[in-house]
Amino acid sequence: MPYPKLVRDRIPVIIAESGRQCRTTVLTKPVFLVALRAKLVEEALEVQAAMSEELLTELADVLEVVEALLTTYGFTQAQVHAVQQQRRQTRGGFESRRQLEWVGE
Repeated sequence: MPYPKLVRDRIPVIIAESGRQCRTTVLTKPVFLVALRAKLVEEALEVQAAMSEELLTELADVLEVVEALLTTYGFTQAQVHAVQQQRRQTRGGFESRRQLEWVGE
């Protein structure tokens, strides 16, 4: 596993309870924001690779990172849902399951 790695708050406790040791540092806000964005990509890749029985857990991990990003940037869930609704209204959702095959000039 590559280190350094952004982890959930209880991970150092869980490691200690398993009889192992670890060292952590507290990130500054700018570094934390970069690490959260990288964590979102990491979690999204885990969603992509997940078997169906793991999918719900991996989606929950993505949601945890998204909520941390919202909080850290000072956005509310209501704000993101409002933008989501606006984009759905102007661009649509994914209900029709369309895949774009090509675009001509």
